Amino acid sequence: MNMTHCMIPVVQSPRDYQAYRISPNDTNRLAIVFEPATAHASLTFCVEIFDEGGKTPPNRHQFAIEMFFVLKGEGLATCDGKSVSIRPGDSLLVPPTGIHEIKNTGSGRLYALCIMVPNEDFAELIHSGIPVELDEEDLRVLGRSDALVPC
Repeated sequence: MNMTHCMIPVVQSPRDYQAYRISPNDTNRLAIVFEPATAHASLTFCVEIFDEGGKTPPNRHQFAIEMFFVLKGEGLATCDGKSVSIRPGDSLLVPPTGIHEIKNTGSGRLYALCIMVPNEDFAELIHSGIPVELDEEDLRVLGRSDALVPC
């Protein structure tokens, strides 16, 4: 095999993630894991954290596919007027131009991995928001220490 260059993998941990609220009154936060600048590719990978009762505003993307994987909590995902309940382990794929929103319907926070390909200015939109800190609950969920069973 002829390799002209070697790419060193980028490793991040939850304490490296910067979270943002896109607008001051938003009830969800996005913690960026990888974006075009670090991934060297047109994608955005983040963790979306919804406060109890929180939701995204209805939105759509012209070209991008957006994918979600629920880590913790319960919610309702709606796309083009069709709704489905989501819970841990569920995946959701939103096609380009689909008008969609996710709402936290559970007691406690809803955590979902979110990947958008191509980026379609998603990382830039997140960065234009208000930086916020991840709290201890967020770090426990993202570090999966909330799932550990004490010995």
